[in-house]
Amino acid sequence: MFLKILIVVVFFLVTLAIGIYCRRHAHDVGDFVLGGRQVGPWLSAFAYGTTYFSAVVFVGYAGQFGWKYGMAATWIGLGNAIIGSLLAWYILGPRTRAISQKMKAMTMPEFFRSRYHSRTLGTASALIVFIFLIPYTASVYSGLSRLFDMAFGVPYIWCIIGMAVLTCIYVVLGGYMATVLNDFIQGIIMLVGIAAVVIAVINGFGGFTEAMVSLSQVPADPNVIPLSGAYTSIIGPDPLDLLGVLILTSIGTWGLPQMVTKFYAIKKGPAIKRGAIISTIFALIVSGGCYFLGGFGRLLGTNVTTTASGSVVYDSIIPTLISGLPDVLVGIVVVLVLSASMSTLASLVMTSSTTITLDVIKEHFSPDMKEKNQITWIRVLLVLFVLLSAIIAAIQYTSSITFIAQLMSISWGALAGSFLGPFVWGLYSKRITPASVWASFIFAIVLVVGNMVLGWCGITFIASPIVAGAFAMVASLIIVPVVSLFTPQMDKAYVDDLFGAYKNMHSVDDDVEELEGHVAEEIV
Repeated sequence: MFLKILIVVVFFLVTLAIGIYCRRHAHDVGDFVLGGRQVGPWLSAFAYGTTYFSAVVFVGYAGQFGWKYGMAATWIGLGNAIIGSLLAWYILGPRTRAISQKMKAMTMPEFFRSRYHSRTLGTASALIVFIFLIPYTASVYSGLSRLFDMAFGVPYIWCIIGMAVLTCIYVVLGGYMATVLNDFIQGIIMLVGIAAVVIAVINGFGGFTEAMVSLSQVPADPNVIPLSGAYTSIIGPDPLDLLGVLILTSIGTWGLPQMVTKFYAIKKGPAIKRGAIISTIFALIVSGGCYFLGGFGRLLGTNVTTTASGSVVYDSIIPTLISGLPDVLVGIVVVLVLSASMSTLASLVMTSSTTITLDVIKEHFSPDMKEKNQITWIRVLLVLFVLLSAIIAAIQYTSSITFIAQLMSISWGALAGSFLGPFVWGLYSKRITPASVWASFIFAIVLVVGNMVLGWCGITFIASPIVAGAFAMVASLIIVPVVSLFTPQMDKAYVDDLFGAYKNMHSVDDDVEELEGHVAEEIV
């Protein structure tokens, strides 16, 4: 116990020290929110990865989908790496960096307001961000608290309070640079921790071969598909549902404000290319490792926690898998999940508080607000957002929404379902109209929220919130171009001016990198 506590205390002290150190670098709003748009590829890639993968993935999704799909759940991790990281960086990164600087946008709602020349779109998107990031943040608290309860026996409410206070302190002090520096350290912990835990757990089942043999003998759930060896199958017992999860967790990142703004802050030129590779490798190890580990959950047999009705408590699977590990590894796992959760929480609260300050308060109530006052408002709202999400997490603990995956699915479905089509198409096509953006917003919110309310009333429309979220995302990509064909186009001169930002994407940095490559070839 002393060793586990020591590891966590050292982690807390390092986190706070970075927040204090970065305070002197937050001179204005641009520095506080985006690090002056000068964040390098390593810091940006690790910030992207640690924001992507939190306790929601490690505890909630890995446990639930590893139990449902067995080894086939690993496909989710591979999809996260290829689609959610590599393709996102290459397809969105360069254009997002260029046009956000052209528009002087620091938030996603600012992108919508400037790209579609509509204040109301900016305000609507800001409200969507603020409302639907709260359940996601609550899910982050929940996953971390279950691990703390397993490792230390600490009551749930104290875990929520501790995490909220620590996050508030270092983000309020140091802003974006404090989060990315902590993300880098936390990312290293996650990489080492995942590798160590996967090896230890598999060895605990007699090695990889023995574990796979045992898993192949577990009978499939007769309510799904009575397939022999289903949990070692390459497609698993329910491939269609697996595809829905893969879409939600991979393509969803393309429309999430806390992910997209990482491209706003990165340096120009080759930094984006390097960041893409680093981010992809990070995702392969962390996400692939999480889902691979969860695939062995069925080997727990009767040791897994169940409800009074006999249903498996998915959020308990991963904590149970690691509960028998040596104290050092348990301490590493706790810090691993703490790292993932803190980085995600910091990014979420920064995104939400910045959005409300710049896109609602400053835009509508105080256009001439001074830089110092803007930073003060961001800090105040940051604390408020953490408080609200902590209260939601405490209430959620006693509600019918007992699984982390449900909270994350509702949040991701509403956010990415609203923003995905307008954002992606808005980067590439001049023909996208404001009306199509409204159509995407309305469709996603009505679908996700309506499906949730119907579920509370005992009416089944789309049984899984994950499938509902995935459907909203795919629909957004279709709705936006279709509606744009039949609605009034924007002013051509205005759009042409915005898209002029792409003419300078081949920067001096690219030329230097290309010249260095030629020199290296000549030397060889």
